[in-house]
Amino acid sequence: MVGNVPVGGDAPISVQSMTNTLTPDVQATIGQVRALEEAGADIVRISCPDPESSHALADITKAVNVPIVADIHFHYQRGIEAAENGAACLRINPGNIGGQHRVREVVKAARANGCSIRIGVNAGSLEKSLLEKYGEPCPDAMVESALMHARMLQDEDFHDFKISVKASDVFMTVAAYHGLADAIDCPIHLGVTEAGGLRTGGIKSAIGMGALLWAGIGDTIRVSLSADPVEEIKTGYDILKSLNLRTRGINIISCPSCSRQGFDVITTVATLEERLAHISEPITLSIIGCVVNGPGEAAYTDIGFTGGKAGYGMMYSAGARTGKTANEDMIEDIISQVEERAEILRKQDAAEEKSGH
Repeated sequence: MVGNVPVGGDAPISVQSMTNTLTPDVQATIGQVRALEEAGADIVRISCPDPESSHALADITKAVNVPIVADIHFHYQRGIEAAENGAACLRINPGNIGGQHRVREVVKAARANGCSIRIGVNAGSLEKSLLEKYGEPCPDAMVESALMHARMLQDEDFHDFKISVKASDVFMTVAAYHGLADAIDCPIHLGVTEAGGLRTGGIKSAIGMGALLWAGIGDTIRVSLSADPVEEIKTGYDILKSLNLRTRGINIISCPSCSRQGFDVITTVATLEERLAHISEPITLSIIGCVVNGPGEAAYTDIGFTGGKAGYGMMYSAGARTGKTANEDMIEDIISQVEERAEILRKQDAAEEKSGH
């Protein structure tokens, strides 16, 4: 458990990100956490490199709704302070906080404050002994590091932990996670670390994490982008939606467009993505330029529009035709139908929650 969020087992794969504000700037950090909450973050990590940061968690955690993971490196005392100031989980490398006696102190604080722990292994910060043994960062070295760290926690009879073995190289990342999954049974945090900018980093993350998730490996994910952290949450959900593992928000099925299109598909999709970004309910929407694939795609989506001739297209709802709509009216009509569908789903969810289901 990371706060009230279950990780592992049959729990939904959680999506997380990390703030990039200065942690002691409490209001800025709270603002960014709230923006991540709005985007759908299940968990948010905050770096605690100094006492001011770890103590700032006391005010930050009281002002937000998602559980906070404290990112701890080198100084074990920061982990103790973070646990005492509201962190739900501590991200540590047990090997770089001062040995088993320091790990014991951190575990004591974690246990006393209901914190879980993430063992975070990165290819770029492997132990010197492992680099000497293997010659360079590699999957085997990463897995060995992770298992060594896990034993340090297990030796303290602490088992409420998850593990990550991240690299910036996609192939190394995937191989390391496969080795980890074969070697130990614990929740796994997925990520391709330092993946890059919004476009290239998103592609690397989708390839690496998508391959692992497809293989049944991974319980929580973080997309690491040199971009607004909100984009990490959006990309994470897009990866999960593409594999039918999470269904938050609008899933738009659209064609790349060609000379057959009966309307400007690209502009329409961009507009709909922007104007429907606030919808969190799972709704599928097909936007297809012509009748070659349009009716077939619309048959399996909640709402659909297929381009036609003479400035009109066909609107669909739950796979059934509902009539013609002029191109000039389709965006507003689609948005109206999506809003109506979202409201129905919200009421259904509220009723189910009230009945206890």
